[in-house]
Amino acid sequence: MKAVTVAALVALTSGGLLLAGVEKASAAASVSARKMPYWASLGAGQARMRTGPGRNYPATWLYQRKGLPVQVIDVYPGWRKVRDPDGAEGWMIGSLIVDQRTAMVKGGTADLRDSPRGDSRIVWRAEPGVIGRLSRCDGSWCKIDVQGRDGYVEEDRLWGVDANEQLN
Repeated sequence: MKAVTVAALVALTSGGLLLAGVEKASAAASVSARKMPYWASLGAGQARMRTGPGRNYPATWLYQRKGLPVQVIDVYPGWRKVRDPDGAEGWMIGSLIVDQRTAMVKGGTADLRDSPRGDSRIVWRAEPGVIGRLSRCDGSWCKIDVQGRDGYVEEDRLWGVDANEQLN
């Protein structure tokens, strides 16, 4: 094993921290430049929603569902104001929000079809509240994957997509 001096270790660590700081600043700038609102999802198994953008604000909800779609409606450094599927709004630490697009079945049971047509074969059925990863939407239908089972669902049956949204 090659010996590393303390000075070299400090220089390596400091350079790494500087690089990480530049990457975080760049990421923060790109998020604040995004058009609001935009869709994202929870990237953690537990996420607190707060009344304001800081840990000193009281928590109103504790979400325990990784992948839950949220709509980001405002940005503050390190924080995102989000709306959940029930319409609750509040602030979450930005690192808990990821760009992975997901959608949740709303209303009654949704048919997942083998192609984006109402007369195509039903391959799965999803109950209200089921969450799937979005891969594409054509303005009428979206393809979602629910734990390895995929199919097309009418866009208006999902929370997590805009009306007539095109997603590739």
